[in-house]
This record gives sequence, C-alpha cells and structure tokens, in this order.
Amino acid sequence: MVTISPQTNVTHGRLGRHGHTSPEEQAFFLDAERSFPGGALGGNALPSDTRFVFDHGEGSHFWDVSGNEYIDYVLSSGALFLGHAHPAIQRAVADQLTRGTHTFAYLNNTAIKLARRVMPHMRCAERIRFTTSGSDSTFNAMRLARGFTRREKVLKFEGAYHGVHDYAQVSTTPRAAAQYPRSIPDTAGIPGAVQGLTLVAPFNDIDALAATLAEHGKDIAAVIVEPIQRILMPKPGFLQGIRELTSKHGIVMILDEVVTGFRYGIDGAQGYFDIVPDLATYGKILGCGLPVGAVAGRAEIMDQANPSNKGKPDYVYQNGTLQGHMLGCAASLATMDVLSQPGVYERLFQMADKLRTGLQRVFDEHEMGILTFGEGPMWHMLFTDVEPTNWRDIVATDTRKMQAFEAEMLRQGIFILPGNRRFLSIEHDDNDLERTFDAADRACWHFKKAT
Repeated sequence: MVTISPQTNVTHGRLGRHGHTSPEEQAFFLDAERSFPGGALGGNALPSDTRFVFDHGEGSHFWDVSGNEYIDYVLSSGALFLGHAHPAIQRAVADQLTRGTHTFAYLNNTAIKLARRVMPHMRCAERIRFTTSGSDSTFNAMRLARGFTRREKVLKFEGAYHGVHDYAQVSTTPRAAAQYPRSIPDTAGIPGAVQGLTLVAPFNDIDALAATLAEHGKDIAAVIVEPIQRILMPKPGFLQGIRELTSKHGIVMILDEVVTGFRYGIDGAQGYFDIVPDLATYGKILGCGLPVGAVAGRAEIMDQANPSNKGKPDYVYQNGTLQGHMLGCAASLATMDVLSQPGVYERLFQMADKLRTGLQRVFDEHEMGILTFGEGPMWHMLFTDVEPTNWRDIVATDTRKMQAFEAEMLRQGIFILPGNRRFLSIEHDDNDLERTFDAADRACWHFKKAT
C-alpha cells in the first residue's frame, strides 16, 4: 500500500467560498480581467460566484487566496494523479534543479532514464519521442501517420478531445445534427481545407466505422481514439474492432492515452483493455503537473523522425525546445516510483467505487434523477437513467440543469470541471469522501430550493 503523505494543512471546517472573498483575491480578479481574455488563463472559466484564485494545494485539497478550502476532483485536468505538492515530486524536482534544468532537444541522462522506465509499460513502444503536452503528442502522431501512409486524412470519433490543434478541434462538442463523416469545427480560425482532412464517426459503433473505412479508407492515414472517450466507456470488443479494421485498410491506429496512460494501471489502457495500437500518445500523468508528453509506437513509423534522414522524402520533422525537459523527466521518474508500489491502484479503484456509490446514495435520497457512473479512477454524473455510450446520448440529457447543479457543488467546495469528467488521485481518502457526500447533500438541498 502506498504511503499517503499527511495533509497537514487540511482543516475540517466548511468547504467552499460561501461569500468569503478577501480584498487580495478581489484585486487578483481585477488584474486578471485586465490582463487575460475573459479574465481566464485558457478555455475554461467558472461562473462568477464560484471562481477563485488558487493559492496552494496539498494532497487532494487546495486553498484559494481568501483561504477557502476545496476538495479537488479536477486535479489539473487529471495530471495531478499523485495530488498536489507530493513529497516525492518535490524532492525529485529540487534535486534536479541543482544539476540543471534543460539542454534544448539534445540528449540528457534524465530523459534517457525515463525512456528506460516507461517504455516497458507501453505495449506498442519500440521507440519513443518526448513532447511537452498531450496536444503536442497527438499532433505529432498524426503527422507521423501521414508520413508513413502517404495519405492525408485522419478519422476521429464524435465527442472526442485530442488537443487544441486544427486537426483535433472538430466535432468535439457538436450541437448540430451529425452528418457523418463530415466534421464540424469547434472554433473559428480553422481553415476549411484542414477541416476537410478530419473525418468523424460515432463512438462505440463499429459497423459505422467499417462503412466509413470501406468508402474512405484509401485516403485515411490514421484512426485516433480515446480508449475511454471523455465519460464514455468502450463497448466490449469496440477497441479490438478498430484494431482489426485499421490493419485491414493499412491505416495507423493511434490510441490517445493522454488521459488513460498510467491511470488504469501502470500499463495504461493498453494493458487494461488488452490492445496494441501502432502509436500511442501521452501527457498528463506522465509529467504529473509538469509539461511532459510522449509519442510511442512501432519503430518503422517512429524512425521517420530520425534526424539523420533530414532532406529525404520520408523524413518527418518532430522537435520542440522543451522536449525531454529535465525537471519534467525527473518528476516523471518519481511518479513511476510511487505508482510501482504495491497496492496503489487497488486502493484507488476501491476508493473510486466508494465515491460513486456514496454519491448515488445521496442523489437517490434527494430524488434528483442523477446517475453517477464511471469505471476506475474517473467518475461522472448526468441527469439520466442510462449510462451514455456516445456523444448524442450525452447531449440528449438535460445539460443546462446539470451545469446549474455543478455550480452548486462548486459553491459547497467540491471542485469539479463543469461538463467534464472528474478524477481521483491516490491522495483522496475516506475523510474526503465523507466530506464530499456531506457537501453533495447540501448542494442537493440548495439546488432543489432554488428550482
């Protein structure tokens, strides 16, 4: 069993803001609004009465600048699998700082040690190339697939998220009626020519995929798939069906393990679902809060990025100033040490089951009509009676009502990313769960009173 670091700063008062905003935090809000588009660091912003400015975190908790406490189920979008400020990460980064931080994309011993450590846990990995993020990883995997097949198109599944680049930002959250395999842009600024290079199929429908590949397969370089697509579990045999169809059509199968990598066991989704893709992409847990990602896969595909082939027709350029960053690689090595300890995943999966069961009990007692579901260290909730299997099932639920309830959970100090999956870290414990159930009970009471 992993030794959980003590949460010395955790108090046992009431969670959430409850109107308490200090003058210092209010000043931060004003500066953020002057400095950043929408007062936000990226593409997500909370409702005005639930937003906060992060100050410090420890384990499964964090505190805002006003001193309000939250239980964290966002965990830096799943990157903080070891929780906030894990001692092993702190020690590894501090030690590396004394020996240097980075050397551009040239060899360093920390990156080589990390490659040795993680490649045995990536079933497809005959070669690996480190990147700086999940988006970086999926972009480079698609380029490698195009170079290898000499084809231009990529197929993704409706509702899947594969990063911020133009080839990925289509049909992630479409509201218009589906016209498969045509994709729908998620953002302005995507050239029409690029949009046409990404095709779309419904998740969990192997027959629809087979039909699309029968018609367009000769033009498709890669099929990219999240093994667990956001909050959707794959139907039995679905991933294996993708593997068979891509092999049949000479298409590169890219398994996007940015979320699932090292989360569903040390061997990730490839081990959990017994699947071997051609390429796999990584991020999040690999860096455990620092900017580390990776592309791994078959040697004949990855070796296109061999720098000695520059100038040759089959050379695929892949580079980045911060690739193999020594601080990130040191953190990754420490993360692997922790995750390799006996009982880590068993305890985490048990904790996740207890969380889902307890939340469902609260929602049922209040007759909320909310279903709590998920598998392993991710959990989800929707106003529905049946667990969804594709994107259209999700949009058919009352998402506006869920957004209002999620805001109430935030007010009660349960940090969840509205409209998205939720995570557990290895630091969450029984006390966190009991406090979460109490907060959910209050959220239900306030929500029903308001509506």
